[in-house]
Amino acid sequence: MRDCEKVSKMNATKVSPTVCAMPDEEHENLHIEIELPGVDKEDVILTMHDDSFTVRARRNDIEYVGSYALCCPVDYEEAKSRFHNGLLTIDVPYQKPQMRGKKIAIE
Repeated sequence: MRDCEKVSKMNATKVSPTVCAMPDEEHENLHIEIELPGVDKEDVILTMHDDSFTVRARRNDIEYVGSYALCCPVDYEEAKSRFHNGLLTIDVPYQKPQMRGKKIAIE
């Protein structure tokens, strides 16, 4: 790596990506969407654990970084991800299916 590339990477502005996470309708899988505009698939690093995940991605002088706790343990070995037009989508099953919640009326 050339010296100017090292300086460029060190001076990247760090930004938290926009993340949306929700259970599927059966409450068996967690669906996660992460917005990474302008990033190429090759520049994305996703690491999952049973109780959290981290994402790191780079475009020019911006570095998207984030570490997120999950509400319930997931089976990260079964996680599936896709990346298209700056949107990273992850589907991962819960270790135990979640119970359906009760809809609460809003007054």
